[in-house]
Amino acid sequence: MRWAIAETGEGGARLCPLDDDGRPAGPVLDEPSLVAAVRSRPEVQRWVWRSTAEIYRGLLAAGVRVERCYDVQAAEALLIGYEQGQSGQARSLAAAWARLHNLPVPPDAPARAAETQPSLFESGPVPLPPGTDEFTALLAVYAGQLTRTASTAHPERMRLLLASESAGMLVAAEMARAGIPWRADVHRELLDSMLGERFPGGSEPRRMAELADEVSRAFGTRVRPDLPNEVIKAFGRAGIPLTSTRKWELQQVDHPAVAPLLAYKSLYRLYTANGWSWLDQWVHGGRFRPEYLPGGTVSGRWTTNGGGALQIPKVIRRAIRADPGWTLVVADADQMEPRILAAISRDPGLMAAASRADDLCADLAARGFGGDRDRAKIALLGAIYGQTSGDALTHLAALRRRYPAAVAYVDDAARAGEEGRLVRTWLGRTCTPATIASEDPTPPQEPTPDFGTTAATRARGRFTRNFVVQGSAADWTLLVLAGIRHTLRDLRAELVFFQHDEVIIHCPTEEAPTVAAAITAAADTAARLTFGDIPVRFPFTTAVVECYGDAK
Repeated sequence: MRWAIAETGEGGARLCPLDDDGRPAGPVLDEPSLVAAVRSRPEVQRWVWRSTAEIYRGLLAAGVRVERCYDVQAAEALLIGYEQGQSGQARSLAAAWARLHNLPVPPDAPARAAETQPSLFESGPVPLPPGTDEFTALLAVYAGQLTRTASTAHPERMRLLLASESAGMLVAAEMARAGIPWRADVHRELLDSMLGERFPGGSEPRRMAELADEVSRAFGTRVRPDLPNEVIKAFGRAGIPLTSTRKWELQQVDHPAVAPLLAYKSLYRLYTANGWSWLDQWVHGGRFRPEYLPGGTVSGRWTTNGGGALQIPKVIRRAIRADPGWTLVVADADQMEPRILAAISRDPGLMAAASRADDLCADLAARGFGGDRDRAKIALLGAIYGQTSGDALTHLAALRRRYPAAVAYVDDAARAGEEGRLVRTWLGRTCTPATIASEDPTPPQEPTPDFGTTAATRARGRFTRNFVVQGSAADWTLLVLAGIRHTLRDLRAELVFFQHDEVIIHCPTEEAPTVAAAITAAADTAARLTFGDIPVRFPFTTAVVECYGDAK
């Protein structure tokens, strides 16, 4: 049972049931509020609304959880990307309505700045044309999206992608509300022990200041280690040419400034990314609550709006600790992308290996690389990421002989990218085109270079080679999240973190075995839904710990 619902200008809600074509299947009703409308209809299986990010937060605050939704805004982003290869175009309900009626498409609202608390005055949705109410637009756009979905090359796959993306939006909102359990006292102790005491006036903490002095003494003159240009010039005066201050380049240099400089850079990252200011801004009430952005990159991988939740340093993970009587179930998908390659390429040999082995690289090594696991791993990485020079090229040739369909699949994707064509994930998520209009920028996480040069053409080939694997992996993990979420509805457990191939569930200790089993079951179900009846397994390594830092 599907119902469409939209807010009215008076704070109320308008809603009605829908048929399979997205048309009203009953009377249009008015309710005093959206919360009241949803709360009074627990039998509704899927709510159709403009944007989960804009609507669901209020429902969760009122204690209302929905089972499923269809996010029109998320669907518009995927469909316009599929139809035109124009990732990044406006995707609001107003934009979708404008496209439906061949009107000028309004831009999306500017991205909201990262914040720790909801703003008192939200910007609200992009306004519709005068005289057009949201409910009318919602019905028309939704029906149009169903028609557009049916016209794709694989409608069932696209329907699954739209449903899973919407499920991801629900998960993101619920994770933000639950928050990651965070011990601020432990975090402060870590900072104090590693950085030393702070000095008045906002200057660097003691240990960083000491390392900065060591760097300067090594050069014989005052050098600011936080300014790369100063460091490069200082090395140049010492007769050591550098192109950057990256770690790998500094490690090749024999100079007394290198050791304190590397130590300083490590502490500087900690101080600026997760120092005392970060702790004061982002951790409240024992929880870190980032704002997750599902599909934040063109490949479908998530990002966050501030807080750096997807780049938590290992040392800081010591502060992520379960509440008393609770535990953390930390699960990592094992060798996810090679297994995805087996599934999407349908290579018989690689599927067989992915069905029988927990360590896929070791299995490949035993059967085709003389038992050398490193060689097998290099070959797999070369196939997926386009590392085709030196030893990688030799090992890739061996992989191609043994698993021709798998390597041909990513080779074809690379060739399509080099020729300026679009490639898609297994479910239909579409990459960015070779050239993009100025009003439709590629997301900054995955920039599109100038494809007028041979080097840039090869770069695009590497991008599309990886896109079909990484994007398909992102599609699969959405269904894993949806499956886990469905199981947790009957438990006290809460999904609190997700990053590409890893999830963390915070649960009462006695629920941990059920949660671990739910993760395995969700992975199996997601594989079957996404790729059909194939033998590829997607195992997880699961750790039940009190502290996230103990899981690795």
